[in-house]
Amino acid sequence: MEIKQEKQEKQEKNIQPRPPIVVVLGHVDHGKSSLLCAIKDFKITEKEAGGITQHIGAYEVEHDDKKITFIDTPGHEAFSAMRSRGAKVADIAILVVAGEEGIKPQTKEAINHIKKTGIPMLVAINKIDKPEADPEKVKRELSREDVLVESMGGKVPSVNVSAKTGKGIPELLEIILLLAEIEELKGDLSNPGEGVVIEAYLDSHRGPTATFLLRDGILKRGDIVGTASVLGKIKILEDFQGKAIEKALPSQPVIVLGLEGVPQIGEKFRVYLALEAAQKYIEKKEKKKEERRVLSIDSSKKVLNLILKADVSGSLEAIEEEIKKLPQEKVVLRVLKSEVGEVNENDIRLAKSAKARILGFRVKKNPIALKWAEQEKIRVKCFDVIYELFQEVRLMMEKVLSKEIVRQDIGKVKTLVVFMTEKNRQIVGGKIIEGEVEKGLKIEIYRGEEKIGKGKMINLQRNKKNIEKATKGEEVGILYEGDVKIEVGDEIVFYKEEREKGEL
Repeated sequence: MEIKQEKQEKQEKNIQPRPPIVVVLGHVDHGKSSLLCAIKDFKITEKEAGGITQHIGAYEVEHDDKKITFIDTPGHEAFSAMRSRGAKVADIAILVVAGEEGIKPQTKEAINHIKKTGIPMLVAINKIDKPEADPEKVKRELSREDVLVESMGGKVPSVNVSAKTGKGIPELLEIILLLAEIEELKGDLSNPGEGVVIEAYLDSHRGPTATFLLRDGILKRGDIVGTASVLGKIKILEDFQGKAIEKALPSQPVIVLGLEGVPQIGEKFRVYLALEAAQKYIEKKEKKKEERRVLSIDSSKKVLNLILKADVSGSLEAIEEEIKKLPQEKVVLRVLKSEVGEVNENDIRLAKSAKARILGFRVKKNPIALKWAEQEKIRVKCFDVIYELFQEVRLMMEKVLSKEIVRQDIGKVKTLVVFMTEKNRQIVGGKIIEGEVEKGLKIEIYRGEEKIGKGKMINLQRNKKNIEKATKGEEVGILYEGDVKIEVGDEIVFYKEEREKGEL
């Protein structure tokens, strides 16, 4: 009985309250970034390691001796990308609405994103310092979107703020802490560390760099971690201000170095006891991913395999999202690999085995890889403008979809005279009895009703002068190259073959 009680006390000791993780969403230009900056300026002084010197996607502030973690995303699209991978990111959402503008299209989108996550929401009516700001009008507009604030009899807290003057920011932080208390957010320190990747890029000096947001457990320097796409051993662990730390606790954002590659934003990560276990997890994930791809592709459809490389994770997210919007009723786009970094030999190897095309965005081509790609006739195209990359994908899809070669008969000539005969060439004269003839057309030779051979017209003459085209009724001289000898009386059919352009 005593052992059981001791075990229970130990478990309770490991389960501790954790700070709330907050995401700020709203319409563009309504002051999301300004509000986040104002909170930083209000709470993070220059004395603290010179403030924040780099964008890591998240930071911590302290209010009334309690910590709050803010996710500094570019907007609800990045937040949506994280959520779409099944990762629970934030505990509380702040909906920012400009007091003088009210509800806009992106405000509605943000409301939908917040509702889908099922997390508590609070409204920050911003730019309250402006004379034309009308908080009551904003509240009425919100009610029409099924967001009823407390002052109108609802359950959603709202606060009037000004990112410019700092008004309302202490109240905003107090409401966040109150909501966190109601939610009873906990973290179990006995669990292996796990959480979400919220920022990732390839640092030219430090290598693959990622920001991990720890949701549960402890993360330590030296831990072996793995996501669905990469693994590694943590060599350097830093807090949001770039200070070296030995361990991180639940809700803490940290910078991690030591991964073998750049993970994707929104991927879940967790700590493993050994590299082998992490490797098995990744292989299992990749296998499942490939099985889903295969099952989801209709065998009657054509498939275009792609390998995507980009300068940063954010670019990859944008490219993949836009590619999904391309019509795929006839051609399925299958992204075999999507990662940050230059086009390398592994990409060429995969492209060769999977008959894939490699597309890069603002990345370098490894000279060795490029030479190998040329030898293997593997197409590698790099772009600096996203729109041009999409145009290339669409063009490639249309080429994959190109229909069968279609033959078109152009004209017919009756042979009147044979001027010269060599090994596989002849010069003959004749009269055009149907259509027209052009230099370079393909030829079929008929003797009576029987087709006896084929070839190609090399040159066309009229009155001993080279011409490009002649029409019905005209007499012409033809330099022909083919597998049979033309005789007087033979009919020569001129035709061309074209591949019809496919339409998506």
